Amino acid sequence: MKSIAAVQAVVTADEYDREPTAAELDAIDTEMPLVRAEVELLDAQILVLDRVPSELDTRRLRRARRRVLAARRELANRSAVVTGVGA
Repeated sequence: MKSIAAVQAVVTADEYDREPTAAELDAIDTEMPLVRAEVELLDAQILVLDRVPSELDTRRLRRARRRVLAARRELANRSAVVTGVGA
């Protein structure tokens, strides 16, 4: 009787089995205001999925959309300054 053994090399996750670098953490930190604003917008949208939005819900949605737009604008302006666009 023959024994059955694996013929493939051991698969290792060298590239993915590591901690984030300082640059990656900085990038996450830079984008975090946008992520928070998008989560807030998503929460507001979820609240009104199964009902007619009240005036308060409408204001909450509008405020959340404005925060997302402001966070996107801030992130775009910050990246434009870092890359030197328009200089």
